Amino acid sequence: MSSLGLYLTSVLIWGSTWLAITFQFGTVPPVVSVVYRFALAGLILLAWARMKALRLRFSPSEHLWMALQGFLLFGINYMCVYLAEAEITSGLVAVAFSLLVILNIIGSRIFFGTPLKPSTMLGAVMGIGGVVLVFLPEMSRGAGRGNPTLGVAFALGGALTASLGNIVAYRNHGRGLPVVQMNTFGMLYGAMFVAMWAVVTRQPFLFDLSPRYLLSLAYLTVFGSILAFGAFLALLGRIGADRAGYVTVAIPIVALLFSALFEGLRWHVSLGLGILLCVAGNVAVLWGRQRTPN
Repeated sequence: MSSLGLYLTSVLIWGSTWLAITFQFGTVPPVVSVVYRFALAGLILLAWARMKALRLRFSPSEHLWMALQGFLLFGINYMCVYLAEAEITSGLVAVAFSLLVILNIIGSRIFFGTPLKPSTMLGAVMGIGGVVLVFLPEMSRGAGRGNPTLGVAFALGGALTASLGNIVAYRNHGRGLPVVQMNTFGMLYGAMFVAMWAVVTRQPFLFDLSPRYLLSLAYLTVFGSILAFGAFLALLGRIGADRAGYVTVAIPIVALLFSALFEGLRWHVSLGLGILLCVAGNVAVLWGRQRTPN
């Protein structure tokens, strides 16, 4: 596949998964759906790793770091995403996650001492301003299914934990942990944590045999959790992390289009301006990273 094909695959799949999550709501508690998704994805990746004879033996310390990555990135993060989408439309949750690029830069500064460029600071201000511009009108009028304030809180919490998970993943990669196995065990550990949370909070492990639930679960597991990530990794290997990061700029736009088509998200001036600010902020941040000497 060409680099453009890899880019479009990542953007279109990840941009559509926000809507696909809404098809999981109904009989099965959202947290339990997270368990099913990442347990299945982890087991599929584990089977693939065994088939390819990849290394699967790691030290207790390495497992501890992979567990931390799974706890943050595939556990708390996705719990917050599913709970947020139970309250507000999927497109708005995706907009909140557009802050992930900015949070990653700030986290790199805090934990690894990466210098902040003026373009990064400007991009951060623009991105945060864009998110505020998007959400303030929606919170006043009510957006989606339930409590918009609670939905925004979950979305921002998910973005923060996803960023922390990325920081741990970056640390793990720097210590030589292979990406496929790192994510295989991370997904399994994340599913185990969410399963324990579901047991403690007494959420029933129900299952929905309807085509709506089964197809969305299969799509999120195979396409959203495995194929899109594989396409992104291939793209990253070809064009570098900085340029591949522009995938995150387009994803919220795709998610908003799907949300407008299927969830009745209403477009208005402040939403449009907020999206433009978010996109411009992310571009400024990524442009600053790309120009930083190695």
